[in-house]
Amino acid sequence: MIGKDQLPENIKKIINKQVEKFNIRVFTEEVDEIPNVDDIPGEGSAKWLKIKDVICVFVDMKNSTKLSASHHAGTTGRAYTLFTGTAVRLFKEFGASYIDIKGDGVFALFNSNRVHAAFASAVTFKTFIKEEFTTKIANKTDVDTGVHIGIHQATLLVSKIGLRKSASRGDMHNEVWAGKTVNMASKLASLSDSNEIHVSDKYHSKLRSRKALYSCECDDSVFLWEEVDITNDDKFSFNKAMVLKSVWCKKHGATYLTEILDTD
Repeated sequence: MIGKDQLPENIKKIINKQVEKFNIRVFTEEVDEIPNVDDIPGEGSAKWLKIKDVICVFVDMKNSTKLSASHHAGTTGRAYTLFTGTAVRLFKEFGASYIDIKGDGVFALFNSNRVHAAFASAVTFKTFIKEEFTTKIANKTDVDTGVHIGIHQATLLVSKIGLRKSASRGDMHNEVWAGKTVNMASKLASLSDSNEIHVSDKYHSKLRSRKALYSCECDDSVFLWEEVDITNDDKFSFNKAMVLKSVWCKKHGATYLTEILDTD
């Protein structure tokens, strides 16, 4: 317990009020889909929403710290705008129900019936990075950049935490997604060296489209995924991941993308 003279009274009041909230029993309400932001409860309701089998696609810029530290602010800003702005717009186009920016990363949440849309969005962003982003950044800087991508599927809890929005400030009252979905997707992304998609075995098992699993007819059809043993990595709550290194084929990519989306 905080001592009588350990902190100023105004600070102790804030902490004591939050401790009082902690002592109030919180309950969860199960919902079938990711809710609209306006329907997410806040701290005052003592309610969290629970959504089963939410899919998270997490993308993170490779060597963003080196880029920020060694180059002009204008160059860094342009790189972030290209990376982040493209990610947000592509995820929206593929039907993500929620998108958030975390530093130099972006995560998108898809409902459980959008397994292949989530997959297609990740491969599409990876293709953009390989064909456009990396080249453009290399022309402006000496930084070896790219993307780390992770996908996981699990149950999520959500509520809004923070200060109520006011006319002057609207960014201190945000959605908090509790559970392993976003966290595991982020950690899966960190496994890749560059331009790879790491997914959990649970999510991978939901991919039903053959075109999401095997290469196109440009060559002999081969299984595209490689297994990764993460049994000894205590960051993860599962023992196996799968990694994809390819992008959309220049000849058949658009057709494959459309057919994969139709599987949902």
